[in-house]
Amino acid sequence: MSKSTLQDGAIYDAKTLGAGRVVVLGFQHMFAMFGSTVLVPALTGLSVSATLLFAGLGTLLFHLLSKRKVPAFLGSSFAFLAGYFALAPNGERELLPYACFGVALAGLVYLLLAGLIKLFGANRVMKFFPPIVTGPIIIAIGLCLSATAINSCSTNWIVAIVAILIIIVCNIWGKGMIKIIPILLGVVGAYVLCIILTATPASSLVDLNAALAGTEGYVPNMVHCIGGNANFQLFTQASIDNIKNAAWIGLPFQYNDTVFSIFTNGKADSGLLITAVATIVPISLATIVEHIGDISAISSTVGSNFIKDPGLHRTLMGDGLATTLASLFGAPANTTYGENTGVLTLSKVFDPMVVRLAAVFAIVFSFSPKLAACISAIPTPVVGGISLVLYGMISAVGVRNVVENKIDFGKARNVIIAAIILVLSIGIAYSAAGAIVIPINASITISLSGLAVGSLVGIILNAVLPGKDYVFEEDAKDAPAKKDGKKK
Repeated sequence: MSKSTLQDGAIYDAKTLGAGRVVVLGFQHMFAMFGSTVLVPALTGLSVSATLLFAGLGTLLFHLLSKRKVPAFLGSSFAFLAGYFALAPNGERELLPYACFGVALAGLVYLLLAGLIKLFGANRVMKFFPPIVTGPIIIAIGLCLSATAINSCSTNWIVAIVAILIIIVCNIWGKGMIKIIPILLGVVGAYVLCIILTATPASSLVDLNAALAGTEGYVPNMVHCIGGNANFQLFTQASIDNIKNAAWIGLPFQYNDTVFSIFTNGKADSGLLITAVATIVPISLATIVEHIGDISAISSTVGSNFIKDPGLHRTLMGDGLATTLASLFGAPANTTYGENTGVLTLSKVFDPMVVRLAAVFAIVFSFSPKLAACISAIPTPVVGGISLVLYGMISAVGVRNVVENKIDFGKARNVIIAAIILVLSIGIAYSAAGAIVIPINASITISLSGLAVGSLVGIILNAVLPGKDYVFEEDAKDAPAKKDGKKK
């Protein structure tokens, strides 16, 4: 394929690009998801290698169940973080399997809804998710994640800006293959810059936890910084040590970290099991809404109605089973990844085969602690720069979803629905509490994220307010909407 052809538009058959280019595209998708995917186990205490293994296996399972049509990658879900923290606040290894038990059951809720959709049809479900609901939800997904990107960028804005500039230059002015792998080039370019800076005399080690020295529980956090300035961070010393010490080959998980160990060690705590179910399973209602928003975003990006074909019931089943499978073996819940939707938007390569290749790479890396450590060592500002672009792309897809469906904001109901979804989703996420906490009893609470609250309220408002003008047509070509009785 000529270079000019690469720039002509969307590519639905990546094989025409050649094997070498396809491999590079697969690596791009893997790098795009990696920063956020490994952050969840880093925060919770779950295994990074198990996370990679079941992100890959979960993605392949999702593609199998969705007829290999949807170019989605399944990575670690942040929505369940509150559940993990509620059961194992300090990452206690003996408590994490209980949290995973709750998440495994939450994944089964997806199957219940998938069954209802298969039984009654998508029309009855999708009437609750018109573009005036899904559009603002997609926008909110990106904006709620934006703080993470900014916080990461702030550790070294110089490196973050370099990553951003590489992406922009490659995507706008790049030609041929360069134009469709801007994320990978951004990661590699900024990573190499950090290696060079770390190796020069300009870099020195700084203990970011120095202010806690002498206090109980103090642990040094040594980071290589430009000029010894904590505002210009590069690699952490721990990540470098991990690369040096990691074995080339190893098993991704241990039996004692799985849910099965709860029921075979003779020490099962029924109270913890009930708490896990009551605390974590309700979170699935929010993640199901996120799933529908993500599938809508991917559909909008690719130009295919994946809610119609292969069907929302299939994508829900794939996401739910992937989450249950991962949780049973001590890995985080899975979810369709917005970062990879951002890659689709930038690269215009929509072939699901490329995403499956990324899944295979993730599986291979999970069996090599050395390779996993190399990727885990990606400096925080590099992840921040990449995330800033990708999270922005998610929100941009939401805006496009609203624009392309010609939502009438002259109607008060539409303005109210969009406004409340955005304000609740973003406002709660950035509030002091960060969530709406509902106490069930003295020992059990349910924590609802801003996105969960905003989505649920938006769905309810759309259902009860008069003046609906959108009808989802499952059987129509490309599922066009109807407005005022006429096709748009």
